[in-house]
Amino acid sequence: MKWLKECLYCQQNLYHLGDGMLKCSHCKKKQSPERINKVLTLINCFTHDETALSVSNRLRLSYVSVHNYYETFRQLCAMICETQYEAIRHLNCEYEEYFYLEQSKRRQKTAIFDAHNFLSFDYEGHLYNIIMPSLQQYRQQFIDDNLEDVYNSEFIRFKRKSRIIKVSKRYNNIVLFWDYFERSIVRYKGVSNDTFAFYLKEIEFKFNHNKSRQQELLQEAYFERKGL
Repeated sequence: MKWLKECLYCQQNLYHLGDGMLKCSHCKKKQSPERINKVLTLINCFTHDETALSVSNRLRLSYVSVHNYYETFRQLCAMICETQYEAIRHLNCEYEEYFYLEQSKRRQKTAIFDAHNFLSFDYEGHLYNIIMPSLQQYRQQFIDDNLEDVYNSEFIRFKRKSRIIKVSKRYNNIVLFWDYFERSIVRYKGVSNDTFAFYLKEIEFKFNHNKSRQQELLQEAYFERKGL
């Protein structure tokens, strides 16, 4: 495997130390084969959408450990997405607004306050998303003022309008992303408001890159960040 033959930093040859570690012949940095293999394996599982629970059971690893690695990978996805956005933000783009609400809440009038609102931008085939402010902080005030019906009606109108957009723009790249997002997010069986942004960025990252490129980008970002 490349990572075990060449230095992660300067691609020079590695040599074995007596304690089982590897050391670069050029920059003298030490690298652990076991830890590198573990990270590479988990990145592969992550990019193939295998859950942390499934991985921990299959590989006999601590669920907490796998979960923490996955959280780190999601943070790296967000970082990569932002870096790539900075490189393409000068391009012309199209955008649409999207509301996401969990299937189990879609018949509840007050669920409008639990919806995640984000803007999806298409920069010549590359998708980028910005999360809009949540209505959650105004929930109780609107309920006390009996305004939840008004907002629910507006939400229903918006969803109808969105369906028209989907029909009229079937092959729009933004719509394709929304469909991909809806299929992907249900795997997690509920995502908290605090972590939703990272899951959205994970899905954005995976939509923009094939699995091989995903693994390459995450490997580079992880080893550079961790200094292995």
